Amino acid sequence: MSRAEDLFALHVRASKLPQPQREIRFCERRWRFDFCWPEIKLALEIEGGTWTNGRHTRGAGFEADCRKYAMALILGWRVLRVTSGMVQSGEALGLVEQAIKGVVA
Repeated sequence: MSRAEDLFALHVRASKLPQPQREIRFCERRWRFDFCWPEIKLALEIEGGTWTNGRHTRGAGFEADCRKYAMALILGWRVLRVTSGMVQSGEALGLVEQAIKGVVA
């Protein structure tokens, strides 16, 4: 777990949002979501290393992420991709709130 994931978990606990499940496998492959709300097929992925040439921004890692997110879409998931900066600012929590309200409303 990254610091951004731990911080997002704190944000959710402090909010009135439903609590997500963490590190849940969503298909027969080993792919997992950082956070998800399975009952509404909503997932949040925190992309690390955005500014440091991390795995998600280099060729092979980026390509693997594209495969993962394509399969998630095919299986009916909505995946919010956010950066650690978006978690720190609270923007990630706001996006999740909007996505949940859009489903529940």
